[in-house]
Amino acid sequence: MKTPNSDLATWLARSGLSRTELARRVKAAAQTWGQPHISPNASTVRRWLEGDMPRSPLPEILADVISAAVGYRVTTYDLGLGESGSAERSLVYNASFAVTVEAVADLGRADVDRRAFLAAAPFAAVAAVGPSRDWLLNTLDQQPEAGPRVRLEDVTAVRNMFGEFQKMDVLQGGGSGRLILAEYMNQHVFPLLRRTHTEDVRQALCEAAAEQTYLLGWMAYDNGEHGAAQRYLIQSLRLAEESKNRALGAHVLAGMADQATLLGNPTEGRRLAQAGRAGLGSNTSPACLADLWALEARALAKLGEKSEAARAVGQSETAYGRVRLEDEQEWAAFIDPAYLHGEHANTFRDLGQADAAEEHARQSIGHARKQRRARRGAMSQAALAVSHLQRRDLEAAHAAGLRTLSLSRQVKSSRCVEAVQDLQRRMQPFGNHRLVADFSERARDLVAAA
Repeated sequence: MKTPNSDLATWLARSGLSRTELARRVKAAAQTWGQPHISPNASTVRRWLEGDMPRSPLPEILADVISAAVGYRVTTYDLGLGESGSAERSLVYNASFAVTVEAVADLGRADVDRRAFLAAAPFAAVAAVGPSRDWLLNTLDQQPEAGPRVRLEDVTAVRNMFGEFQKMDVLQGGGSGRLILAEYMNQHVFPLLRRTHTEDVRQALCEAAAEQTYLLGWMAYDNGEHGAAQRYLIQSLRLAEESKNRALGAHVLAGMADQATLLGNPTEGRRLAQAGRAGLGSNTSPACLADLWALEARALAKLGEKSEAARAVGQSETAYGRVRLEDEQEWAAFIDPAYLHGEHANTFRDLGQADAAEEHARQSIGHARKQRRARRGAMSQAALAVSHLQRRDLEAAHAAGLRTLSLSRQVKSSRCVEAVQDLQRRMQPFGNHRLVADFSERARDLVAAA
Protein backbone atom coordinates (compact mmCIF):
# COMPACT_ATOMS: atom_id res chain seq x y z
CA MET A 1 0.00 0.00 0.00
CA LYS A 2 1.31 3.43 -0.94
CA THR A 3 2.16 5.97 1.75
CA PRO A 4 0.93 9.52 1.11
CA ASN A 5 3.77 11.99 0.52
CA SER A 6 3.18 14.43 3.39
CA ASP A 7 6.43 16.30 2.66
CA LEU A 8 5.34 17.12 -0.88
CA ALA A 9 1.90 18.14 0.40
CA THR A 10 3.48 20.48 2.97
CA TRP A 11 5.68 22.21 0.43
CA LEU A 12 2.88 22.45 -2.11
CA ALA A 13 0.79 24.23 0.51
CA ARG A 14 3.70 26.58 1.36
CA SER A 15 4.16 27.43 -2.29
CA GLY A 16 0.53 28.56 -2.64
CA LEU A 17 0.26 26.67 -5.94
CA SER A 18 -2.80 24.66 -6.89
CA ARG A 19 -2.33 21.17 -8.31
CA THR A 20 -3.23 22.47 -11.74
CA GLU A 21 -0.75 25.35 -11.51
CA LEU A 22 2.01 23.05 -10.24
CA ALA A 23 1.42 20.75 -13.21
CA ARG A 24 1.52 23.71 -15.61
CA ARG A 25 4.80 25.00 -14.18
CA VAL A 26 6.38 21.54 -14.20
CA LYS A 27 5.45 21.18 -17.86
CA ALA A 28 7.01 24.58 -18.66
CA ALA A 29 10.15 23.77 -16.66
CA ALA A 30 10.47 20.44 -18.44
CA GLN A 31 10.76 22.36 -21.72
CA THR A 32 13.75 24.22 -20.26
CA TRP A 33 15.26 20.88 -19.26
CA GLY A 34 14.87 19.61 -22.83
CA GLN A 35 12.13 17.16 -21.77
CA PRO A 36 9.11 18.21 -23.90
CA HIS A 37 7.42 14.81 -23.43
CA ILE A 38 6.79 15.56 -19.74
CA SER A 39 3.22 16.84 -19.53
CA PRO A 40 1.60 16.29 -16.10
CA ASN A 41 -1.86 17.44 -15.10
CA ALA A 42 -3.75 17.87 -11.82
CA SER A 43 -4.47 14.13 -11.66
CA THR A 44 -0.74 13.39 -12.00
CA VAL A 45 -0.02 15.71 -9.06
CA ARG A 46 -2.73 13.96 -7.02
CA ARG A 47 -1.02 10.61 -7.63
CA TRP A 48 2.32 12.04 -6.52
CA LEU A 49 0.69 13.26 -3.33
CA GLU A 50 -0.82 9.81 -2.80
CA GLY A 51 2.65 8.27 -2.91
CA ASP A 52 3.54 7.62 -6.54
CA MET A 53 7.26 8.21 -7.13
CA PRO A 54 7.85 10.27 -10.28
CA ARG A 55 10.66 9.11 -12.52
CA SER A 56 13.86 11.09 -13.04
CA PRO A 57 14.22 13.94 -13.90
CA LEU A 58 10.75 14.83 -12.53
CA PRO A 59 11.87 14.98 -8.86
CA GLU A 60 14.57 17.52 -9.78
CA ILE A 61 12.13 19.53 -11.92
CA LEU A 62 9.59 19.54 -9.07
CA ALA A 63 12.28 20.78 -6.68
CA ASP A 64 13.17 23.58 -9.10
CA VAL A 65 9.53 24.65 -9.49
CA ILE A 66 8.80 24.63 -5.75
CA SER A 67 12.07 26.47 -5.07
CA ALA A 68 11.14 29.22 -7.53
CA ALA A 69 7.70 29.53 -5.93
CA VAL A 70 8.90 29.84 -2.31
CA GLY A 71 12.03 31.89 -3.08
CA TYR A 72 14.74 29.63 -1.65
CA ARG A 73 16.19 26.22 -2.34
CA VAL A 74 14.01 23.20 -1.69
CA THR A 75 15.55 19.84 -2.57
CA THR A 76 14.11 16.52 -3.71
CA TYR A 77 15.01 15.24 -0.24
CA ASP A 78 12.81 17.94 1.32
CA LEU A 79 9.93 16.92 -0.97
CA GLY A 80 10.06 13.29 0.13
CA LEU A 81 11.40 12.24 -3.28
CA GLY A 82 14.80 10.92 -2.22
CA GLU A 83 18.27 12.27 -2.92
CA SER A 84 18.58 14.21 -6.14
CA GLY A 85 21.14 13.97 -8.88
CA SER A 86 22.79 17.15 -7.58
CA ALA A 87 26.28 15.75 -7.78
CA GLU A 88 25.80 14.78 -11.43
CA ARG A 89 23.75 17.79 -12.49
CA SER A 90 26.36 20.21 -11.14
CA LEU A 91 28.99 18.62 -13.39
CA VAL A 92 26.98 19.77 -16.42
CA TYR A 93 27.55 23.13 -18.11
CA ASN A 94 23.89 23.69 -18.96
CA ALA A 95 22.71 25.90 -21.79
CA SER A 96 19.76 27.01 -19.66
CA PHE A 97 20.44 29.81 -17.18
CA ALA A 98 17.39 28.75 -15.15
CA VAL A 99 18.68 25.18 -14.78
CA THR A 100 22.14 26.51 -13.89
CA VAL A 101 20.65 28.61 -11.09
CA GLU A 102 18.86 25.62 -9.60
CA ALA A 103 21.91 23.34 -10.00
CA VAL A 104 24.22 25.65 -8.08
CA ALA A 105 21.55 26.39 -5.45
CA ASP A 106 20.98 22.65 -4.94
CA LEU A 107 24.72 22.17 -4.58
CA GLY A 108 24.94 24.92 -1.96
CA ARG A 109 22.03 23.54 0.02
CA ALA A 110 23.52 20.04 0.05
CA ASP A 111 26.87 21.53 1.14
CA VAL A 112 25.33 23.35 4.11
CA ASP A 113 23.36 20.24 5.12
CA ARG A 114 26.62 18.22 4.88
CA ARG A 115 24.77 15.55 2.93
CA ALA A 116 26.78 12.36 2.52
CA PHE A 117 26.24 12.04 -1.23
CA LEU A 118 28.07 15.33 -1.84
CA ALA A 119 30.96 14.53 0.48
CA ALA A 120 31.42 11.28 -1.44
CA ALA A 121 31.07 12.89 -4.88
CA PRO A 122 34.11 11.92 -6.96
CA PHE A 123 36.33 14.21 -9.02
CA ALA A 124 35.63 13.46 -12.70
CA ALA A 125 38.82 13.84 -14.69
CA VAL A 126 37.17 14.58 -18.05
CA ALA A 127 34.29 16.73 -16.78
CA ALA A 128 36.02 20.04 -17.63
CA VAL A 129 36.32 19.35 -21.36
CA GLY A 130 32.80 20.46 -22.29
CA PRO A 131 32.59 23.47 -19.94
CA SER A 132 35.88 24.98 -21.08
CA ARG A 133 34.89 24.51 -24.72
CA ASP A 134 31.43 25.99 -24.25
CA TRP A 135 32.78 28.96 -22.30
CA LEU A 136 35.15 29.75 -25.17
CA LEU A 137 32.33 29.57 -27.72
CA ASN A 138 30.35 32.02 -25.59
CA THR A 139 27.17 31.76 -27.63
CA LEU A 140 24.52 31.37 -24.95
CA ASP A 141 21.92 34.03 -24.22
CA GLN A 142 19.33 32.82 -21.71
CA GLN A 143 16.85 34.99 -19.83
CA PRO A 144 15.98 34.70 -16.11
CA GLU A 145 12.58 33.80 -14.77
CA ALA A 146 10.03 36.35 -13.68
CA GLY A 147 9.86 37.77 -10.16
CA PRO A 148 10.45 40.99 -8.21
CA ARG A 149 13.03 43.18 -9.92
CA VAL A 150 16.60 43.19 -8.55
CA ARG A 151 18.35 46.55 -8.13
CA LEU A 152 22.02 47.45 -8.42
CA GLU A 153 21.95 48.13 -4.68
CA ASP A 154 21.20 44.42 -4.11
CA VAL A 155 24.21 43.45 -6.21
CA THR A 156 26.46 45.95 -4.40
CA ALA A 157 25.55 44.33 -1.08
CA VAL A 158 26.57 40.93 -2.47
CA ARG A 159 29.86 42.29 -3.80
CA ASN A 160 30.70 43.93 -0.50
CA MET A 161 30.49 40.53 1.20
CA PHE A 162 32.85 38.89 -1.30
CA GLY A 163 35.92 40.74 -0.06
CA GLU A 164 35.25 39.66 3.52
CA PHE A 165 34.90 35.99 2.61
CA GLN A 166 37.99 36.09 0.37
CA LYS A 167 39.99 37.63 3.20
CA MET A 168 38.76 34.86 5.52
CA ASP A 169 39.96 32.23 3.05
CA VAL A 170 43.37 33.83 2.48
CA LEU A 171 44.13 34.33 6.18
CA GLN A 172 42.42 31.32 7.78
CA GLY A 173 42.19 28.64 5.09
CA GLY A 174 39.32 27.23 3.08
CA GLY A 175 37.97 25.04 5.88
CA SER A 176 37.18 27.93 8.20
CA GLY A 177 34.49 29.93 6.43
CA ARG A 178 33.03 27.83 3.64
CA LEU A 179 29.81 26.74 5.32
CA ILE A 180 29.13 30.32 6.39
CA LEU A 181 29.60 31.46 2.79
CA ALA A 182 27.42 28.62 1.47
CA GLU A 183 24.63 29.59 3.85
CA TYR A 184 24.94 33.25 2.82
CA MET A 185 24.75 32.26 -0.84
CA ASN A 186 21.70 30.06 -0.22
CA GLN A 187 19.82 32.71 1.71
CA HIS A 188 20.81 35.92 -0.08
CA VAL A 189 22.44 35.35 -3.48
CA PHE A 190 20.85 32.40 -5.27
CA PRO A 191 17.29 33.72 -4.64
CA LEU A 192 18.25 36.95 -6.45
CA LEU A 193 19.19 34.97 -9.55
CA ARG A 194 15.60 33.74 -9.89
CA ARG A 195 14.17 37.25 -10.09
CA THR A 196 13.92 39.72 -12.98
CA HIS A 197 16.63 42.26 -13.83
CA THR A 198 17.57 44.93 -16.28
CA GLU A 199 20.43 43.71 -18.46
CA ASP A 200 23.11 45.70 -16.61
CA VAL A 201 21.89 44.42 -13.24
CA ARG A 202 21.63 40.89 -14.62
CA GLN A 203 25.26 40.87 -15.76
CA ALA A 204 26.49 42.43 -12.52
CA LEU A 205 24.55 39.92 -10.42
CA CYS A 206 25.82 36.93 -12.42
CA GLU A 207 29.35 38.28 -12.04
CA ALA A 208 29.00 38.63 -8.26
CA ALA A 209 27.40 35.17 -7.98
CA ALA A 210 30.16 33.63 -10.14
CA GLU A 211 32.84 35.18 -7.92
CA GLN A 212 31.33 33.77 -4.76
CA THR A 213 30.52 30.38 -6.29
CA TYR A 214 34.17 30.19 -7.38
CA LEU A 215 35.24 31.03 -3.84
CA LEU A 216 33.05 28.22 -2.50
CA GLY A 217 34.77 25.88 -4.93
CA TRP A 218 38.20 27.14 -3.97
CA MET A 219 37.45 26.73 -0.26
CA ALA A 220 36.28 23.16 -0.89
CA TYR A 221 39.45 22.54 -2.91
CA ASP A 222 41.63 23.89 -0.11
CA ASN A 223 39.79 21.64 2.33
CA GLY A 224 40.43 18.55 0.20
CA GLU A 225 36.80 18.09 -0.96
CA HIS A 226 37.60 17.86 -4.64
CA GLY A 227 34.32 16.47 -5.92
CA ALA A 228 32.36 19.37 -4.42
CA ALA A 229 35.03 21.85 -5.54
CA GLN A 230 34.85 20.69 -9.16
CA ARG A 231 31.08 21.05 -9.23
CA TYR A 232 31.17 24.57 -7.82
CA LEU A 233 33.84 25.60 -10.32
CA ILE A 234 31.87 24.33 -13.33
CA GLN A 235 28.76 26.23 -12.22
CA SER A 236 30.87 29.33 -11.50
CA LEU A 237 32.21 29.16 -15.06
CA ARG A 238 28.65 29.07 -16.43
CA LEU A 239 27.66 32.09 -14.32
CA ALA A 240 30.81 33.91 -15.45
CA GLU A 241 29.81 33.38 -19.06
CA GLU A 242 26.39 34.83 -18.28
CA SER A 243 28.09 37.92 -16.83
CA LYS A 244 30.14 38.39 -20.04
CA ASN A 245 33.25 38.95 -17.91
CA ARG A 246 35.99 37.16 -19.86
CA ALA A 247 38.63 37.68 -17.18
CA LEU A 248 36.43 36.09 -14.52
CA GLY A 249 35.80 33.05 -16.73
CA ALA A 250 39.54 32.71 -17.33
CA HIS A 251 40.09 32.97 -13.57
CA VAL A 252 37.70 30.07 -12.98
CA LEU A 253 39.54 27.99 -15.59
CA ALA A 254 42.76 28.74 -13.70
CA GLY A 255 41.23 27.18 -10.61
CA MET A 256 40.14 24.16 -12.61
CA ALA A 257 43.64 23.86 -14.08
CA ASP A 258 45.21 23.98 -10.62
CA GLN A 259 42.91 21.23 -9.39
CA ALA A 260 43.49 18.97 -12.41
CA THR A 261 47.27 19.19 -12.03
CA LEU A 262 47.13 18.61 -8.27
CA LEU A 263 45.03 15.47 -8.77
CA GLY A 264 47.50 13.91 -11.18
CA ASN A 265 46.24 15.10 -14.58
CA PRO A 266 48.76 17.76 -15.67
CA THR A 267 47.89 17.33 -19.35
CA GLU A 268 44.34 18.46 -18.59
CA GLY A 269 45.68 21.16 -16.28
CA ARG A 270 47.79 22.57 -19.07
CA ARG A 271 44.90 22.48 -21.52
CA LEU A 272 42.60 24.33 -19.11
CA ALA A 273 45.23 27.01 -18.50
CA GLN A 274 45.66 27.42 -22.26
CA ALA A 275 41.88 27.70 -22.72
CA GLY A 276 41.84 30.42 -20.09
CA ARG A 277 44.57 32.36 -21.90
CA ALA A 278 42.79 31.97 -25.24
CA GLY A 279 39.57 33.38 -23.82
CA LEU A 280 41.23 36.09 -21.77
CA GLY A 281 43.33 37.78 -24.43
CA SER A 282 46.57 39.60 -23.70
CA ASN A 283 45.34 42.93 -22.34
CA THR A 284 42.31 42.10 -20.17
CA SER A 285 43.84 41.20 -16.78
CA PRO A 286 47.62 40.89 -16.52
CA ALA A 287 47.22 39.38 -13.04
CA CYS A 288 44.97 36.60 -14.33
CA LEU A 289 47.33 36.03 -17.26
CA ALA A 290 50.25 35.74 -14.84
CA ASP A 291 48.30 33.14 -12.87
CA LEU A 292 47.42 31.12 -15.97
CA TRP A 293 51.05 31.06 -17.10
CA ALA A 294 52.15 30.05 -13.58
CA LEU A 295 49.67 27.17 -13.54
CA GLU A 296 50.69 26.08 -17.01
CA ALA A 297 54.27 26.03 -15.75
CA ARG A 298 53.21 23.81 -12.84
CA ALA A 299 51.58 21.38 -15.27
CA LEU A 300 54.59 21.39 -17.60
CA ALA A 301 56.90 20.65 -14.69
CA LYS A 302 54.80 17.62 -13.77
CA LEU A 303 55.07 16.51 -17.41
CA GLY A 304 58.87 16.86 -17.28
CA GLU A 305 58.94 19.65 -19.90
CA LYS A 306 61.84 21.59 -18.36
CA SER A 307 62.47 24.27 -20.97
CA GLU A 308 58.77 24.87 -21.60
CA ALA A 309 58.08 25.13 -17.87
CA ALA A 310 60.88 27.66 -17.39
CA ARG A 311 59.57 29.67 -20.34
CA ALA A 312 56.07 29.69 -18.84
CA VAL A 313 57.49 30.99 -15.54
CA GLY A 314 59.16 33.80 -17.50
CA GLN A 315 55.87 34.61 -19.24
CA SER A 316 54.14 34.72 -15.86
CA GLU A 317 56.70 37.17 -14.50
CA THR A 318 56.43 39.33 -17.61
CA ALA A 319 52.64 39.43 -17.36
CA TYR A 320 52.74 40.35 -13.68
CA GLY A 321 55.14 43.18 -14.49
CA ARG A 322 52.26 44.83 -16.37
CA VAL A 323 49.82 44.66 -13.45
CA ARG A 324 48.21 47.90 -12.31
CA LEU A 325 46.41 47.07 -9.07
CA GLU A 326 43.82 49.80 -9.55
CA ASP A 327 42.76 48.20 -12.86
CA GLU A 328 42.41 44.65 -11.52
CA GLN A 329 39.20 43.13 -10.21
CA GLU A 330 38.78 42.33 -6.53
CA TRP A 331 39.03 38.57 -6.98
CA ALA A 332 42.55 39.02 -8.40
CA ALA A 333 43.88 40.43 -5.12
CA PHE A 334 45.46 37.09 -4.14
CA ILE A 335 47.55 36.99 -7.35
CA ASP A 336 50.55 38.78 -5.94
CA PRO A 337 54.27 38.12 -5.36
CA ALA A 338 53.61 35.86 -2.34
CA TYR A 339 51.35 33.63 -4.41
CA LEU A 340 53.27 33.69 -7.72
CA HIS A 341 56.71 33.12 -6.22
CA GLY A 342 55.20 30.25 -4.23
CA GLU A 343 53.84 28.66 -7.40
CA HIS A 344 57.15 29.17 -9.21
CA ALA A 345 58.97 27.57 -6.26
CA ASN A 346 56.79 24.49 -6.66
CA THR A 347 57.44 24.42 -10.40
CA PHE A 348 61.22 24.39 -9.93
CA ARG A 349 60.88 21.95 -7.03
CA ASP A 350 59.13 19.50 -9.38
CA LEU A 351 61.84 20.09 -12.00
CA GLY A 352 64.49 19.24 -9.41
CA GLN A 353 66.11 22.68 -9.75
CA ALA A 354 66.83 23.32 -6.08
CA ASP A 355 68.53 26.72 -6.42
CA ALA A 356 65.68 28.30 -8.38
CA ALA A 357 63.10 26.70 -6.08
CA GLU A 358 64.86 28.12 -3.02
CA GLU A 359 65.07 31.61 -4.53
CA HIS A 360 61.36 31.77 -5.31
CA ALA A 361 60.36 30.11 -2.03
CA ARG A 362 62.28 32.69 0.01
CA GLN A 363 60.69 35.57 -1.89
CA SER A 364 57.23 34.09 -1.34
CA ILE A 365 57.93 33.55 2.35
CA GLY A 366 59.06 37.14 2.79
CA HIS A 367 55.92 38.57 1.21
CA ALA A 368 53.62 36.14 3.03
CA ARG A 369 55.19 37.01 6.39
CA LYS A 370 54.50 40.73 5.86
CA GLN A 371 50.88 39.96 4.98
CA ARG A 372 50.40 37.43 7.82
CA ARG A 373 49.36 34.78 5.31
CA ALA A 374 50.04 31.56 7.17
CA ARG A 375 48.74 29.18 4.50
CA ARG A 376 50.91 30.62 1.75
CA GLY A 377 53.85 30.85 4.13
CA ALA A 378 53.44 27.20 5.14
CA MET A 379 53.36 25.92 1.56
CA SER A 380 56.36 28.00 0.56
CA GLN A 381 58.29 26.87 3.64
CA ALA A 382 57.54 23.31 2.53
CA ALA A 383 58.91 24.08 -0.94
CA LEU A 384 62.01 25.55 0.69
CA ALA A 385 62.42 22.42 2.80
CA VAL A 386 62.25 20.24 -0.32
CA SER A 387 64.91 22.36 -2.04
CA HIS A 388 67.19 21.63 0.92
CA LEU A 389 66.41 17.91 0.74
CA GLN A 390 67.27 17.91 -2.95
CA ARG A 391 70.75 19.16 -1.93
CA ARG A 392 70.93 16.55 0.87
CA ASP A 393 70.89 19.25 3.57
CA LEU A 394 68.68 17.54 6.13
CA GLU A 395 69.36 20.02 8.92
CA ALA A 396 68.15 23.01 6.87
CA ALA A 397 65.18 20.98 5.61
CA HIS A 398 64.24 20.05 9.18
CA ALA A 399 64.28 23.72 10.23
CA ALA A 400 62.08 24.75 7.28
CA GLY A 401 59.82 21.78 8.00
CA LEU A 402 59.27 22.95 11.58
CA ARG A 403 58.29 26.37 10.29
CA THR A 404 55.87 24.64 7.91
CA LEU A 405 54.30 22.84 10.87
CA SER A 406 54.00 26.01 12.94
CA LEU A 407 52.24 27.93 10.16
CA SER A 408 50.02 25.00 9.16
CA ARG A 409 48.57 24.85 12.67
CA GLN A 410 47.30 28.42 12.26
CA VAL A 411 44.91 27.61 9.39
CA LYS A 412 42.35 25.00 8.39
CA SER A 413 43.73 23.79 5.06
CA SER A 414 44.16 20.26 3.79
CA ARG A 415 46.78 21.54 1.34
CA CYS A 416 49.02 22.50 4.24
CA VAL A 417 48.58 19.05 5.78
CA GLU A 418 49.39 17.46 2.41
CA ALA A 419 52.55 19.58 2.23
CA VAL A 420 53.60 18.23 5.62
CA GLN A 421 52.88 14.66 4.54
CA ASP A 422 54.89 15.23 1.36
CA LEU A 423 57.84 16.33 3.48
CA GLN A 424 57.54 13.20 5.59
CA ARG A 425 57.71 11.05 2.45
CA ARG A 426 60.67 12.98 1.06
CA MET A 427 62.60 12.53 4.31
CA GLN A 428 62.24 8.75 4.25
CA PRO A 429 65.44 8.15 2.22
CA PHE A 430 67.37 9.55 5.20
CA GLY A 431 66.27 6.51 7.18
CA ASN A 432 66.29 6.59 10.99
CA HIS A 433 68.12 9.88 11.33
CA ARG A 434 67.14 11.68 14.54
CA LEU A 435 65.90 14.76 12.61
CA VAL A 436 63.58 12.60 10.50
CA ALA A 437 62.17 10.98 13.64
CA ASP A 438 61.82 14.36 15.32
CA PHE A 439 59.90 15.87 12.40
CA SER A 440 57.56 12.89 12.15
CA GLU A 441 56.87 13.03 15.87
CA ARG A 442 56.08 16.75 15.75
CA ALA A 443 53.87 16.31 12.67
CA ARG A 444 51.87 13.41 14.13
CA ASP A 445 49.10 15.43 15.79
CA LEU A 446 48.54 17.69 12.76
CA VAL A 447 48.34 14.77 10.33
CA ALA A 448 46.16 12.68 12.67
CA ALA A 449 43.69 15.54 13.15
CA ALA A 450 43.29 15.86 9.39
